[in-house]
Amino acid sequence: MRAEATAVGRVQRLFEERAEDRRLHIAPIIGCGCGELVLILKELHDRLDAAVAEAYGWPVDLTEEEVLTHLVDLNKERVKEEARGKMRWLRPDYQIQRFGSDKEKAEQLEADLGEAIAAILSGPKPAFPKDERDQTFAVHQALMAAERPVEPATIAASFKQGRKCLDSVSAVIASLYRMGLVSTSDGKSFELRRAA
Repeated sequence: MRAEATAVGRVQRLFEERAEDRRLHIAPIIGCGCGELVLILKELHDRLDAAVAEAYGWPVDLTEEEVLTHLVDLNKERVKEEARGKMRWLRPDYQIQRFGSDKEKAEQLEADLGEAIAAILSGPKPAFPKDERDQTFAVHQALMAAERPVEPATIAASFKQGRKCLDSVSAVIASLYRMGLVSTSDGKSFELRRAA
């Protein structure tokens, strides 16, 4: 018990130091008696920081000021690229269709067709599972693989049974929608909710 209290105290001091820097107040978190959860949160935050640094190709141990300097430099670089006509789309499937140049839209169409042909040539379609739990997993996997909102008929067509399993696919998607795991903008095509 004493060791746990000491560990919670260390974590609290660490968070309080960080909180002073950011003017955050975390006493309610520490005061809840869930010190081990705070440790897990800290570990996950550190992993996320490391992953972001790695994605940018930066050292993991940069100070906040160095991170901001790198981000400002990166922003200046992107502004120059955009002035030359090069866009780095965050969500290309969504943005190019709405804001891209005619050339980018044509390139996207070629890429989309290439993926569809590759999917057709990749081999036989899997059978749609009979067990409801396996059906949910299969539909969830199909939604995860989709790069844009997809209609239930498209998912059904990816299985051997095709339209015969459309009702089951639709039922699974309806359940996922009711649970808040998928979203739709038109009521016809669906996509998994993704963290922002």
